[in-house]
Amino acid sequence: MKPTTRILSEAAVLVALAGALNFVKIYALPQGGSITAGAMIPICWFALRRGVKWGVFAGVVFGFVVMLNPVDFYVVHPAQFLLDYPIAFGALGLAGAFRRHPLIGVGVGIFGRFLSHFSSGIIFFSMFAPPGMSAFVYSAIYNGSYLVGEFVVTVVIMFLLVKRRALELYL
Repeated sequence: MKPTTRILSEAAVLVALAGALNFVKIYALPQGGSITAGAMIPICWFALRRGVKWGVFAGVVFGFVVMLNPVDFYVVHPAQFLLDYPIAFGALGLAGAFRRHPLIGVGVGIFGRFLSHFSSGIIFFSMFAPPGMSAFVYSAIYNGSYLVGEFVVTVVIMFLLVKRRALELYL
């Protein structure tokens, strides 16, 4: 698909909105990760409107925007950087594969983000696990604890947007 000014402009505006919403933390965990005021909604919305390719593009750009915030940016290895920023946030674009079932798409996108953070947690952050707890369990609990909250916020607002038919506006 050839990039158009309209699609690129829409991506820029929604990535900027996601970046602004990412600053509004409802709950933040000590080693990173937080429940925000719906920072994933603009990326999922864009993916549902424009498809997987554009959604992943916007998600990757959003991952770099999140990385620019020194409070949210923490890197111990280049592979961890890839897993926690461009790959994790790019996974939100998978929502675009479910245009007819937007809430399922949002769930798939957030689950993709979870898998990326979960993998990073197992490989790079197992030292934070309490003694006797496996890295798998620790990473699942830690990353699930904030992504479940993010999922709830995102699904509730996306449900309202879908009900109002906002996804079809200005297409």
